[in-house]
Amino acid sequence: MVVPVAFFALFFAWPVASIVERGLRVDGVWQFGRFGETLSRPEILDVLWFTLWQALASTGLTLLIALPGAYVFARFDFRGKGLLRAVVTVPFVMPTVMVGTAFLALVGRGGLLDELWGVRLDTTVWAILIAHVFFNYAVVVRTVGGLWAQLDPRQEEAARVLGASRWKAWRTVTLPALAPSVAAAALMVFLFTASSFAVVQILGGSTYSTLETEIYRQTVVRFDLTTAAVLTMVQFVAVGVVLAVHARTVRRRETALRMVAPEEAVRRPRGIGQWALFAGVLLSVALLIVLPLGVLVERSFATSHGYGLDYYRALQTPDPSGTFLVPLLDTIGNSLRYAVVATLIALVIGGLAAAALTRRAGRLVRGFDALLMLPLGVSAVTVGFGFLITLDEPPFDLRASWILVPLAQALVGVPFVVRTMLPVLRAVDERLREAAAVLGASPWRAWREVDLPLVRRALLIAAGFAFAVSLGEFGATVFIARPDSPTLPVAVARLLGRPGELNYGQAMALSTILMVVCAVSLLLLERLRTDRTSGEF
Repeated sequence: MVVPVAFFALFFAWPVASIVERGLRVDGVWQFGRFGETLSRPEILDVLWFTLWQALASTGLTLLIALPGAYVFARFDFRGKGLLRAVVTVPFVMPTVMVGTAFLALVGRGGLLDELWGVRLDTTVWAILIAHVFFNYAVVVRTVGGLWAQLDPRQEEAARVLGASRWKAWRTVTLPALAPSVAAAALMVFLFTASSFAVVQILGGSTYSTLETEIYRQTVVRFDLTTAAVLTMVQFVAVGVVLAVHARTVRRRETALRMVAPEEAVRRPRGIGQWALFAGVLLSVALLIVLPLGVLVERSFATSHGYGLDYYRALQTPDPSGTFLVPLLDTIGNSLRYAVVATLIALVIGGLAAAALTRRAGRLVRGFDALLMLPLGVSAVTVGFGFLITLDEPPFDLRASWILVPLAQALVGVPFVVRTMLPVLRAVDERLREAAAVLGASPWRAWREVDLPLVRRALLIAAGFAFAVSLGEFGATVFIARPDSPTLPVAVARLLGRPGELNYGQAMALSTILMVVCAVSLLLLERLRTDRTSGEF
C-alpha cells in the first residue's frame, strides 16, 4: 500500500487540498461560514439536484442497455468480435468535448435527425443521457464482460438440470457472482456522469449545469475560488459517501468463484431468443455508437466545396495564428507517448493497490479502496489547477517537465486498473495460494505461478482501459500540457473554441484520427490477449 498511498498523497491530495485552502482561507483565517452561504443559494441547489438525478438516470440507463452487450461479448463467439469490441470502446477514449460535439451534429440544429425528421434533442436532458450512455457503454461491457467471460457456465446449467428456469438460474447463480463487477461498473459510470463537464455544457447549453461545469465557471470565468472550493468539498464528501456505501455493499457479496478459460465458455448463438438478443445488441451498437461516430467522420471530409481531404492536409501545416507551436499532426505522437507512460504508471500503482486490497485487512484497507476511486469523482479542473500551484517548487518542480501530463492521466487510469483486477483477484481461491506455500513457493513465486496466470486477461483489459483513458483525458491535461507538446483532446478543444470553417473541420479531422488510433490500439491489444489460463478455480 505504501507506493499507491504516496502517489495519491503527492499527486492528488496535495493539489486538491491546496486549492481548497486558497479558496477558504483568507488572511490566515478559515472561512467555514461560506459553506452555508454558498449552499443556500437557489442556483447552487438546482445544480446539486440536477447533478445527482442525471447521474442516477445515466447510470441506470447505461446498465440497462449495456448489460446485454456484456453478455453477448462474454458468451457468444462470432466473426468480427474483436473489431466490434474495439468499436464500442472508442467512445470512451474520445474527448468529452467531441462526444458533445458529435451528438450536437446528430441531434442539434441542422443535425442528422433535424434534417431527416425535424427532431431536435439539444438543450434537453435526453441528449445528455444518451450521450452519457454512448460514452460509458464500454465501461459496463469490458468490466462486467471481463468477469462474465470467465464464469463457469456449468454452474448455471446445473441449476437448470435441477429444475430452475433460465431466468431463475441466472438470477440465483450468475447474478450474485457478477454483483461485485456490476457494482464496480455502476460506480465508475455514476462518478463519470456526476462529474460530467463538456457533454452537459455543449448539449445542455445554459439550461443545465452540473457541479463540474459550475466549478469551472466559478474558477475560470468568475475567478471565485471560495465558491469553487465549497463546491469541490461538497463533491469530495458526496463521492466519499458513495464509495463507502459501495465498499460496504460489495464486500458482503464477494466470494470465491469457479472460473474457466474464456474460450471454454463461448459458443455460437443458438435458438431464436439468443439470435434475437444478438441482433438487438448489434442494432443498439449501430444506432448508439456507430451512427454518431459516422457523423463525426462525415463532417471531417465535408468541406464547403464538397467532400475532400482539405482539413487533413491543413493539419500538416504550421498554425498561422501561433496558438500551436507545432503542426497539429504532431499531437498524435504526443498523445501516444503520454498514454504509454501513463498506462505503465497506472498498471504499477493500480496493480500494487489491487494486490493490497485482496488481503482484507480491516478498515484501513477499506478506506484505501475508497481513496483510489476519488479521482473519478473530484473535479479535474481542481486537480489541474492544483498541479499548477503545488508542483512548481523544489523538490517537486515539475511544471516544465513532460512527465506532469502522464502523471495526471494516470490518476484517472488507476481506478480502472483496480476495479478491473480486483473482482478477479478476490475470486481466486485462497487455498491455491496456501497449497503453493505448503509446497515451498515463496510469496513472489506463488503470485507468479497462481495469481498472474489467472488475472492475466484482467491485467490486459486494465491496460486497455488505462491507455484509453489517457488518450482521451482532457479536464486536467488542458491546464498542464505545454504549448509545444499539446495532446489530441487539447488541440481539438482549442480548435472548437476558434471561429471559422477550417478550425471546425480540423477539429473533426483530429477527432477522427483519435478515433482510428484508439481502434487500432485496442485491436492490437485484442490480438495480444491470449485469454488462456492453466486450469480452473
